[in-house]
Amino acid sequence: MEEREIKDLLMRDMLRKRSKDIPRISSLLQAAERNVRVARSIPLNEDSANIIFTAIYESLKQIGEAKWWALGYESNSHEATMRLLSESDIREKVKLKQLDRFRRIRNDANYRGYRVIAAQAKEILGLWESCGTELIALIRKEA
Repeated sequence: MEEREIKDLLMRDMLRKRSKDIPRISSLLQAAERNVRVARSIPLNEDSANIIFTAIYESLKQIGEAKWWALGYESNSHEATMRLLSESDIREKVKLKQLDRFRRIRNDANYRGYRVIAAQAKEILGLWESCGTELIALIRKEA
């Protein structure tokens, strides 16, 4: 993310300057891995789709938050967190373009009572399978 974008996020109170916090980064990444492991153990169907989708989304968000902490910031915004994560330099980078759509689906489910369908949960699981482990490894390396 460019410096001017970070300055804009700071001015809009979407970010706060912090010291790099290695224990917090590690904790966030471990929590993300643990939550995904549990979510993946739940059989996917129309009744479980919302729980699985939300758990995977939150794990991706935790990875993005860990990345901000590695850069010396704390995010106050899902949008800023997912935007930073979507810029990660990984093999399947193009798939990260889905993150903003997943953010909107999650917001609709959490704040508007919309139902996540099994196909959407399958999509976010696919994103995790393609990118999750590599994102975690990248942030551990950066930290």
